[in-house]
Amino acid sequence: MINVSDQHAPRSLIVTLYGAYGRFMPGPVPVAELIRLLAAVGVDAPSVRSSVSRLKRRGLLVPARTAQGAAGYELSPDARQLLDDGDRRIYATAPPEDEGWVLAVFSVPESERQKRHVLRSRLAGLGFGTASPGVWIAPARLYEETRHTLQRLRLDPYVDLFRGEHLGFAPTVEAVARWWDLAAIAKQHEAFLDRHAGVLHDWQRRTDTPPEDAYRDYLLALDSWRHLPYADPGLPASLLPANWPGVRSAAVFQGLHERLRDAGAVFAGL
Repeated sequence: MINVSDQHAPRSLIVTLYGAYGRFMPGPVPVAELIRLLAAVGVDAPSVRSSVSRLKRRGLLVPARTAQGAAGYELSPDARQLLDDGDRRIYATAPPEDEGWVLAVFSVPESERQKRHVLRSRLAGLGFGTASPGVWIAPARLYEETRHTLQRLRLDPYVDLFRGEHLGFAPTVEAVARWWDLAAIAKQHEAFLDRHAGVLHDWQRRTDTPPEDAYRDYLLALDSWRHLPYADPGLPASLLPANWPGVRSAAVFQGLHERLRDAGAVFAGL
């Protein structure tokens, strides 16, 4: 059995499973089916049950009975919104255009400084860079997802959102290098390539696509990949260093998605 590494924590794999397949199943996913599907990527039953309990406490999974009366779990409305928002990033195939910027300008009273920490953490998790301590910036296409996230967390009273363009004084390519840690983002892309480029190469040499093998390799690749479009906000190529590894890592994920997703769906029961 595959050992689940830190890169593939059970709770993350469950979210990935629902994003890839679970939300398309008719009705709640039975607990027994969750255990079967997670066993294929090396997660034992106790880890599945404890991880599901944590996701339930976070309000992402809701207990429900299947039509046959079996215990199961379905996504909460908030979780469905999260996955729908994520689809636009995770499965994007066209390179981003320079569409301007969205600015998040916030002010949180000292008496509520914990909310300030949460706000900064969420903006960073959405891919925002830091223009100054209270001014964060991201490509303009992230506006809708940012609005949904801030409203869901009830942080919207502390934030004003603006659309704009960068007019100077430093060249935008230099400013971007200050707003984001591009070297750290590049390392994440290289790590994805180290783990999954060889997997794609192996599949390209095969003529068969067994459903369980496809499911396993696809779920692990998606679990690695789905975090990257949040660390990397998808900046235009003209603002990135030459030979940006994000181009290669996106191509590897897209290749695995096209080859394995539908075959994996057979193993998932779709």
